[in-house]
Amino acid sequence: MKVAIDTNVMAYAEGIGDPLRCNKARALVEKIPLELVVLPAQTLGELYRVLTANGGFDSVAARASILSWADTFEIADSTWTAFKSAFDLGMDHKLHIWDALILSVAAENGCRILLSEDFQPGFTWHGVTVVNPFLDESSPLLRGII
Repeated sequence: MKVAIDTNVMAYAEGIGDPLRCNKARALVEKIPLELVVLPAQTLGELYRVLTANGGFDSVAARASILSWADTFEIADSTWTAFKSAFDLGMDHKLHIWDALILSVAAENGCRILLSEDFQPGFTWHGVTVVNPFLDESSPLLRGII
């Protein structure tokens, strides 16, 4: 079962945010088998922005972090088809275009889970279910892979 990871989870894993979420994100990323993870390319761009704008990283450190993520996990590019789906998602479900693109890329790449706190937990679209890994109750889907 493939898993896409959203920017917020990656930022917490990098230490940006409250210690509880940061520790939980790090532990989660370490538990998921590497071959199951897909990172939409959009998330890496967003992570760079978060690291340099909010995280106190200089551009060299932020670039090194992004490249480390890319060296570790499969990266999924944003296709024109994914963008068209994201436009529909945005219109139909009132999603921000960049969040919709991440979900669309996850679906296009056969992911079953999108780990994110940016959507309504349990929201499912084209076979991808959004799981907020920071909620007290863990998802049965998430329990199935860690």
